[in-house]
Amino acid sequence: MARGTARRAPGGGRRRRARYHHGRLREAMIEATLRLIAEAGPEAVTVRAAARRAGVSSGAPFRHFPNRTALMTVVAEEAMSRFRAEIDAALAAAAGADPLRRFAAIGEAYLHWALGNPTHFQVISTRSLIDFDGSAALKRDNEAIRRLMEETLREAQEGGQLREPDLAGISLAGRALVYGLARMHADGHFAQWAEPGETPEAAMRRAFELFLRGLAGDTIGPATTGGEEATKQ
Repeated sequence: MARGTARRAPGGGRRRRARYHHGRLREAMIEATLRLIAEAGPEAVTVRAAARRAGVSSGAPFRHFPNRTALMTVVAEEAMSRFRAEIDAALAAAAGADPLRRFAAIGEAYLHWALGNPTHFQVISTRSLIDFDGSAALKRDNEAIRRLMEETLREAQEGGQLREPDLAGISLAGRALVYGLARMHADGHFAQWAEPGETPEAAMRRAFELFLRGLAGDTIGPATTGGEEATKQ
């Protein structure tokens, strides 16, 4: 072989690195990290392991992700962005509903998103994995979702739908409920807690509906079509 000629063994470095397009390093690393978490849990994630999975040279990602926390935080930012998009779509679909039903749409969107994106949920909900306080994007999106909850509850209160005046407490309790239900699903608890033949999603919706009715008594409108169908499954 002539001097200076690069080795091109089958399956070698050049072929592996061709699996991601130049300029897509961030996306390739996020995808690789999600696959690692889904297969072996968050403890399997390192920057080097994600680089190998993405087909990237081991040193390249460190310019963008100096450590595991930085990498996981970027994954969480992507997850939060998708989560917020799910909520925005749910609110758009419920635009003509009363305020408490729009509040319900936010909770149902959270549950639907967590069920459909278990790995994203695991990353975004485990604060020890990420630098939440150091991420402007995470704080911005989280605050936007919180404001949406507070605004719909304030409208419900002004419309006489709530019999409990503590809006901050209601918001916290609602968040705790949907988070707890999603975590129960992630940890496999519904096999013991759901009714016989009931899907996890139907059980979640039933619990959330009970919470809403406890807040509003008889003032809450009928459940959304999606919630009714899920409960009947």
